[in-house]
Amino acid sequence: MVLTKEDIIRILEDRNIKYEMVEHQAVYTIDEMLDCEIPHPEQIAKNLFIRDDKKRKYYLITCLEDKKINLKEFRNEHGTRPLTFASEDDLMAKMGLTRGAVTPFGILANEEKDVIVYLDKDYENKIMGIHPCDNTATVFVNTRDVVKLLKEHGNEIHFVKM
Repeated sequence: MVLTKEDIIRILEDRNIKYEMVEHQAVYTIDEMLDCEIPHPEQIAKNLFIRDDKKRKYYLITCLEDKKINLKEFRNEHGTRPLTFASEDDLMAKMGLTRGAVTPFGILANEEKDVIVYLDKDYENKIMGIHPCDNTATVFVNTRDVVKLLKEHGNEIHFVKM
């Protein structure tokens, strides 16, 4: 399943979830995102889609943009197998997303509900800036609303210190 920016906005509006959307040029990295000079840069999320070495487990890690994620440390802290970045084919197959558009909203397209989500504890009860399944816009939305959507979908979610 592939969700569009319009699908995400419709979901937010149907559920009366407050959001602010900012359109911008297509971005593929966090540095490009910050160069867009959009409002609330301190709320921008960095999203990493990773997998274990056997392609059995997939993870979405969402953290504040200025955090560095060491996959070896993450593995040790969370008891996973060795980790690496998932391929673009895996990203499309698991969340219907393309490179540069990785977002927690992609979990809503994860039909198998097998992508495990790790959210930065620093986002708890705050606003996060994430793509609406399209890297030409950023939606600012309360993290608790995003978590509620993902939990209702059925994916496993953890708030962790990063």
